Amino acid sequence: MDTPPDRDAVRRAVEDLTARGIDVLRVGYPDLMGTERSREVLVAQLPAVMEHGLAFCRAVYHTTTRGETLDVEGGLDAGLPDVKVFPDLTTIADVPWEDGVASCLGNVFDPSGEPCDESPRTVLRGIVEAFHATGLFPVVGPELEYFVLEREGDGWRRYGDESGNIYVTGAKGDPGGHLTATLRQLRDLGIGVTAGNHEFCPGQFEINLAHSAAVDSADRAFRFKSAIKELERRAGRMATFMAKPFNGEGASGFHLHVSLTDADGVNAGADPAGQFGLSAVLRHALAGVLAHAPALAALANPTVNSYKRFGPDTLAPWLIDWGLDNRSAMVRIPPERGDATRVELRLPDSSANPYLLYGGVLAAMQLGIEAGAEPPAPLDGYGYDPAKAPVLPTSLSAALDAFEADAALQGKLGKRLVSSFTAFKRDEVERYRAWVSDWELREYVHHL
Repeated sequence: MDTPPDRDAVRRAVEDLTARGIDVLRVGYPDLMGTERSREVLVAQLPAVMEHGLAFCRAVYHTTTRGETLDVEGGLDAGLPDVKVFPDLTTIADVPWEDGVASCLGNVFDPSGEPCDESPRTVLRGIVEAFHATGLFPVVGPELEYFVLEREGDGWRRYGDESGNIYVTGAKGDPGGHLTATLRQLRDLGIGVTAGNHEFCPGQFEINLAHSAAVDSADRAFRFKSAIKELERRAGRMATFMAKPFNGEGASGFHLHVSLTDADGVNAGADPAGQFGLSAVLRHALAGVLAHAPALAALANPTVNSYKRFGPDTLAPWLIDWGLDNRSAMVRIPPERGDATRVELRLPDSSANPYLLYGGVLAAMQLGIEAGAEPPAPLDGYGYDPAKAPVLPTSLSAALDAFEADAALQGKLGKRLVSSFTAFKRDEVERYRAWVSDWELREYVHHL
């Protein structure tokens, strides 16, 4: 188990929270979907919590969106044992929209005291530590899109449902002031937001987060998603990071800008004398992402709905390719060099669990570096020509097949995480396959 903070550190945390008028600490951690699971602790009880942890049933990792617990190894078969969650006091942040409440992330441990190998945050930390051991430090900047919905009868409609409000701010595309209010609240939460705007589709927004070390970046992306959803519930609306919630409209992406630095913070991907101005190590990392892209799709596009985002001419990926400042490619190399040298992965959608997404991408980069692989020639011109590059998996089932066939990537992520994730997602595929949809009723019921 990680060494817990000493009692003096815990006492100082309690005194600091109390001095700010905080009497409740919300301790949260991500499940396999990236949904926050949490418990509220009275600050006065924090010393005891730091000694003994908070018990949660481990089967929360195997519980579906419909509230069904799957028979996954280490869950029902083991009698539904607990995991212990210890507050990470370095992540405490006051919740601006709730008086007297602060939140923090939790570290998850097995009953044996070992870090839980089913915890997405634990898995990512292990992959990042392996990077550090080679003298490389991954830095990630996330770009997340989402839709805001408002009630309409018993259902939901897009908020500010007018087309053509691309890259606008103010009442034209945001009549209720969602963006301005949210930017201020997220600024005060301290998760590194920088800017935002109305996106391409009606009711769709993007808020940018600053880049930082990989685990910190994933923490902030996770808290960002939780905060956006909570703020919209409080406003009587709903925010969704579902990949493609509407027919006839675009989808929400989760682009990652990834750079590698050395121990001194110098960009290790920049090399003016290297091919395309990229160092060998960054080219190898890029080659790893391309080589493992079919398997990565299962983590980057983790729902049945995700694959309705893909296709020709969507500005979402369809092929396994890369390009220099080319947004029609799966991986784009932005034009900046020097300290800003990086890769932009455009594969993921907003439904991805940040920790599993980061972990999979960084694991693929490690494999490329270890193999000394070189990428193929970059895409020339507009993409979406399947004669030029392989097609990505076109369904969650196909992506899971690729994920289960990629032994090297699985080895980086760990057996328990892989088996739990695949069982969880195979169940989703089967439930979808067996469900009679509205489309089928409209298509067949009257005529057949």
